[in-house]
Amino acid sequence: MTERANKTMLPVRRDLIGATLLGAAGGVLTGQLSPASATESGKSQTPVLKALRPAGVPSADAGYSPAILASGGQLLFISGQGPEDYNADMETQIRQTFDRIGLLLEAAGGSFANVVILRSYWVHMLRDLPTYRKVRRDYLVEPYPASTAVGTPELAIPGLELEIEAIAVI
Repeated sequence: MTERANKTMLPVRRDLIGATLLGAAGGVLTGQLSPASATESGKSQTPVLKALRPAGVPSADAGYSPAILASGGQLLFISGQGPEDYNADMETQIRQTFDRIGLLLEAAGGSFANVVILRSYWVHMLRDLPTYRKVRRDYLVEPYPASTAVGTPELAIPGLELEIEAIAVI
């Protein structure tokens, strides 16, 4: 990249860093899907979520959908959330994390039924993923959200072993 191009990109990069830092602080960001999704009163329409499971795409009954088609409503982006007690057993930590996500969904007028994607990050993914799959069924409803689990050597806070972020259509 040339020096001139680098200087013109600097404000954009600063904006991205600011948004990332806001997200790391546990913020919630909402945005309209499209101007057409709002009614004349300014309120969003009730979202419609449809699981997509076309032939040729693996879709085991593992509590997630390969894709979710969402229409109507607003987008809610929930930054990565973690448990309150890092020393609790992993099932408790997962439940505490989902409870925090639930509070953010409620603050936006939604519930777990509105979640279209979950992204989870794990320090001990192979050890903890079976517990996660069991617990999340207590929170999620069909159509299950699209979902990705990522193993990582560490997370942003020392002692934190899981973090879950979500996107919902409300």
